[in-house]
Amino acid sequence: MRCHYCAPGVCYRYFETACGCFLCAGAYARLKPVYRCLCIAIIVRLACVTGILKQPPFIRNQAWGMSYGYHALGFTEAIFPPIMGPMTDTGIEDLLVPRFLRYVRYWTESDRHAPETPSTAGQWELARTLAEELKGLGLTDVELTDHCYVIARIPPSPGKAAVPALGFLAHLDTAGDVSGKDVQPRLVKNYDGKKIDLAPGLALDPALDAGLAAQQGKTIIHADGSTLLGADDKAGVAEIMGAAEYLLAHPEILHGPVEIVFSPDEETGKGLPEFPIERIRSKACYTLDGGPLGELETECFNAWKADITFRGRVIHIGAARGRLANAALMAATFAVQLPRSESPEATDGYYGYYCPMEIRGDLETASLEVFLRDFDRAGMDRRIAALETIAKTVEAQFPGGTVAVEVKNQYYNMKEKIDRFPGALEILTRAARNLGIEFRFKPIRGGTDGSRLTELGIPTPNIFTGGRNFHSRLEWVSVPEMALACRLVIELVRLWGEEAPEPPPVPPAK
Repeated sequence: MRCHYCAPGVCYRYFETACGCFLCAGAYARLKPVYRCLCIAIIVRLACVTGILKQPPFIRNQAWGMSYGYHALGFTEAIFPPIMGPMTDTGIEDLLVPRFLRYVRYWTESDRHAPETPSTAGQWELARTLAEELKGLGLTDVELTDHCYVIARIPPSPGKAAVPALGFLAHLDTAGDVSGKDVQPRLVKNYDGKKIDLAPGLALDPALDAGLAAQQGKTIIHADGSTLLGADDKAGVAEIMGAAEYLLAHPEILHGPVEIVFSPDEETGKGLPEFPIERIRSKACYTLDGGPLGELETECFNAWKADITFRGRVIHIGAARGRLANAALMAATFAVQLPRSESPEATDGYYGYYCPMEIRGDLETASLEVFLRDFDRAGMDRRIAALETIAKTVEAQFPGGTVAVEVKNQYYNMKEKIDRFPGALEILTRAARNLGIEFRFKPIRGGTDGSRLTELGIPTPNIFTGGRNFHSRLEWVSVPEMALACRLVIELVRLWGEEAPEPPPVPPAK
């Protein structure tokens, strides 16, 4: 199939006119709004009058508002009712599922060891695709930066230019904990509630996963068990893209400026490296990077990383007594002295932890990377001090060896700064309730790019995406919950356009 207007252009979604002509979303969007509405209204009206059409077929899975075109021709809704009714989850799912299934096939696994941004080439591929897709939807203000950030803006509705800009953010990369290469997504419609066998030795078992059991009769997506799925955060990317398409297709939804950002390397913990904050206009932003339906995250860990270097004293191991300081053993000794009761597998809720991420070395030199997480700044100070104490203990056990601890901040708890802008949460909560969603406030036992963006001065709470079991081969996502996340974005944009909350005053420069 090709577009009759711009073939062979970049065409992602086609619309069939009554005369059998196919137009892609990009071609349709490039027509001036008045011509769009007049053209469609004339075709439909003539086709209906002549009896060619009994039910207009030319726009599928969309709810495009045609009132402007009808009224321009002198028709009223009583004479010529709207083509489709209000937004439905089925229509939203049609915007999300094909996108998500495409996006997860991009290999965007990031590499926390690489110093450059982005850390992997695959992120460029998805970023370029998204930039072109946004242009194909009719947006002209689309930028792909030198460091792989996609920044796009939906212009405000007429008369809404003064409304403060509102932003949405999701990340391109997937975690390196499990392979994200050659993802094979499986779409399961009307899930029967039974155990789903994956790769050998793995299964999605509703007896062990209450969230999965609750999806019986619904649509879910999972991988085949050989890789992660990538719902973290390609579900968020798809939801923002679906909302953008819907808003552009519905000029009757009045809104202010809407900013869209897709970021690289979130999973590396670098915290928006090379981010062009000076180009961002949003007064508040929302990440779509959360889990089950209803979860809202407004606080996260304070996050630090410790790089610990061990230098031994080497001598032939046959003559080592009293003389050898084994750097590899020093690193192992340090790791086992980290309190097991304060590890990720032993804590939850508001309890922080130490997590050894990587250890390597030989007799002469070794290194240990440790992630430190705590919701409280004082608690983080205690953890950093504990590492220094352990370092001295290890040095005492291995005469001639040395231990150096270097710590670096990754991001801070965003709660304090989000609390300064209560309106951003109030309007989000109102949008959720309008859709029948009740939020559950939950601390993020990790972080998002929103943590760093909040630190940079733009409050950025984190919204659910419908995904589960992130960073694992058992990852899956609920399609109905994805649809609700997308609808929440649309409703939030609508409410923000009606009455945007007053942003907090900018604190004086120090």
